[in-house]
Amino acid sequence: MTAFNAVRFKVKPGREQEFLDAHKNVHTDWPGLRHVNIIKTGERSYCIIGEWDDMESLAGARPNMVKTLDSFRDTLEDLGGGLGVTDPAAGPVVLALK
Repeated sequence: MTAFNAVRFKVKPGREQEFLDAHKNVHTDWPGLRHVNIIKTGERSYCIIGEWDDMESLAGARPNMVKTLDSFRDTLEDLGGGLGVTDPAAGPVVLALK
């Protein structure tokens, strides 16, 4: 069943282009990854949304996701509340509306 993941980030002042460029340089033909987009959700706030074939594909890509995060981690602010620099969520589709 199709799965999605979303990861929220807050970028340090003056580092937004560096954050975006880091993603342009990522090799993202990971097995099971259908689509991935970055959306701007506010002032220096971004969210990456990934669509996957299934949860197994998503779980199998986690080492690649961590490696990618490590390549731009220094551009990110701590989100507070014990979250660190990311706020991830993932799960299978339980109701497709369109």
